[in-house]
Amino acid sequence: MAEQKWPVYGEITGPIVMIGFGSIGRGTLPLIERHFKFDKSRMIVIDPNEENRKLLDERGIGFLNEAVTKKNYKKLLSPLLTHGGGQAFCVNLSVDTGSVDLMHLCRKLGALYVDTVVEPWLGFYFDAKADNASRTNYALRETLREEKRKHPGGPTAVSTCGANPGMVSWFVKRALLDLATDLGLKFKEPSTDDREGWAKLMKKAGVKGIHIAERDTQRTKKPKPLNVFWNTWSVEGFISEGLQPAELGWGTHEKWMPKNGRKHKHGCKAAIFLEQPGANTRVRTWCPTPGAQYGFLVTHNEAISISDFFTVRDKDGKVSYRPTCHYAYHPANDAVLSLHEMFGAAGKAQPVHHVLDENELVDGVDELGVLLYGHKKNAYWYGSQLSLEEARKLAPYQNATGMQVSSAVLAGMVWALENPEAGIVEADETDFRRCLEVQMPYLGPVKGYYTDWTPLDGRPGLFPEDIDKDDPWQFRNVLVR
Repeated sequence: MAEQKWPVYGEITGPIVMIGFGSIGRGTLPLIERHFKFDKSRMIVIDPNEENRKLLDERGIGFLNEAVTKKNYKKLLSPLLTHGGGQAFCVNLSVDTGSVDLMHLCRKLGALYVDTVVEPWLGFYFDAKADNASRTNYALRETLREEKRKHPGGPTAVSTCGANPGMVSWFVKRALLDLATDLGLKFKEPSTDDREGWAKLMKKAGVKGIHIAERDTQRTKKPKPLNVFWNTWSVEGFISEGLQPAELGWGTHEKWMPKNGRKHKHGCKAAIFLEQPGANTRVRTWCPTPGAQYGFLVTHNEAISISDFFTVRDKDGKVSYRPTCHYAYHPANDAVLSLHEMFGAAGKAQPVHHVLDENELVDGVDELGVLLYGHKKNAYWYGSQLSLEEARKLAPYQNATGMQVSSAVLAGMVWALENPEAGIVEADETDFRRCLEVQMPYLGPVKGYYTDWTPLDGRPGLFPEDIDKDDPWQFRNVLVR
């Protein structure tokens, strides 16, 4: 079999500074090597953990055994990003690093930047003195929006560009075009910067909301031991977001709000949050392989950014249409067990955190897509069905979950390199066609499925329930109470 020839998308002329070398950093490294021309002697990885340093030593890539903190980031990063000329690229794949501060510094120094989450500095997620509104991803995103308002244009910083948030925003546009075509609507595809055009198309298609509907079926060779948190991607990242309040973009069709639901007083007002942790909040959703399933309503940036992006406003600025949007995540079974164990211990995380790598897993698929619901065809799921087996063949140091993230980072980097003066952008504002073109070879089967399933199926069953029988796609019917 002839070896696949991978495209080289461009040259990074300055240093590459990668912050974080956990599962996603390791998976992104070979993709950077494969798809960009750059000087390896000018790449450096920064991480407080030396565990995987040998991968860098083998390649002649520099390693700095250090944590990037609020105190040291300017002094630490400035010389690294400006050394030797050319345009530097900062790839931030770490937890506990203040994304907005880092992108401000990078842009000031003329460097390009990409990350997978609006990450705060250490301490934010578990600040007992902060109220829940200020611990939300909504609050974090508002700091990004403020930075964008204060410093428009300039060197490109692609924010929140992993699998989700990131790739799923590109899937939403692709799925919407499929749906509009299948509904027989007359429309012209909006351009990348025509936010209003995209929002009006979604309204015209009759979409009430979107689930980021995911099922991870990857299985391990051995059973999970007690008092250990296992996951197929960053444990620290999952625990942090899982203990934040559940959040969702709040649609104009919603007639009911949970008693512990809270609106925001400032900002875009596209979302609400619940006074309970996302990883202990269940919702009903649907994925192609399992069909109906429970997912966790874990907060994610895309729940807010997608609802905000597809908002239609009247001439007076009043919102006339907005879709509900939230994550509905069924992680790998070992991660579900880990969550159950953690919440059973009053939210105290296990002392040992472990990311399952491709050698510890036996098989399984990460089925990650977007479920557009409430329209005349009921619901349409579009997404990636990447198997562990295929991920192993495509690139080293990958499981299926990691590959969906690292390939999206690659797509964000390519877009930034091709659009170097776009300023601060969210994945929703990038060219979805170009980004998916870069990412598709790494996603396994990418398909669309219509379903007649609704959250009312089989209900109320044997026990009485407080449901809305007239409108199946109300959040009242989706939330498990």
